[in-house]
Amino acid sequence: MTKLTLTSVFFALAATTAIAQDADRSDWPSTLVVGTASPGGTYAIYGQGLASILSETLGVTASTQQTQGPAHNIVLVDGNRIDIGMTTMGPAYEAMHGELDMNPGTEYTSLRALFPMYLTPFQGAALQRSGISSVSDLAGKTIGTGPRGGTGGTYWERWLGALKVESSIQNGPIGDQTSQLADGRLDAVTTAAGIPIAAFTELETLAPTVMFGFTLDEIKVIEEMSPFAQSFTIPEGTYSSQTGPIETVAMWNVAFANAEMPESLAYEIVKTVFEKHDDLVATHAAAVETLVANAGANDVLPYHPGAVRYYREQGIELPAGALPEGME
Repeated sequence: MTKLTLTSVFFALAATTAIAQDADRSDWPSTLVVGTASPGGTYAIYGQGLASILSETLGVTASTQQTQGPAHNIVLVDGNRIDIGMTTMGPAYEAMHGELDMNPGTEYTSLRALFPMYLTPFQGAALQRSGISSVSDLAGKTIGTGPRGGTGGTYWERWLGALKVESSIQNGPIGDQTSQLADGRLDAVTTAAGIPIAAFTELETLAPTVMFGFTLDEIKVIEEMSPFAQSFTIPEGTYSSQTGPIETVAMWNVAFANAEMPESLAYEIVKTVFEKHDDLVATHAAAVETLVANAGANDVLPYHPGAVRYYREQGIELPAGALPEGME
């Protein structure tokens, strides 16, 4: 075969590959929208990093949309009003079983997981001068629990009730609520987000602060009523105010899409996230847990077939409860 012929074959193959790639992307949207949560929390920062990575790598413009958090993201993804949502396992489980507070009775069967994000610890903050340093100290106090429909807003209220701690609860963006705490308009702020929470870190710069979690007895009560919650230790040094590790509970977060997302797009999103892991960690430290090996942490939402294909290529065995119908 002549040099000219070999060159012709090379360009022919390259052209064929390019056409195949174009055909593979023919059903992709021209833009992607990532649903996050209120400002001041981890979702907002993590989502910005995710959108940037997807834009740079996939050649599709990705942006973020502020939402009320996990439950709102579930409703938006189900209705195809955003492309990628973020949720913790609690709201995901309840949505699949028709128990979502935002829309009880509706089973959100269109949701498909893409990749594990990180564990979200539940944590509280109060000003040192308040004397509040534990959950039991919240009795009779006015506390902010983040946006209604968010993980913190949903579960802190339930768990305080189960622990018989009667408080006056207010909802709102976590960044606003830490400002209200600093101004004395709230006695404490309790939330759930990847650590360190930016709003809590900023609070420490305004006034001496106390961070707290749950006692071991309180954790036992919570785990019994919420099997998707697990014990967690916030390491010493996460916040400058800490005097030692903080015992609490946490839930896994997962990024998800609608089942109608093209399989090739879901595959490329998952592949990009893990191949650009260092870039994501540079956006927020919580992304250190966004690892292929943690895919099995989700046994609530079935994974998208495109995601399953990627995990199987990586030799990852997924729990039976995380496999979509027909891919057992």
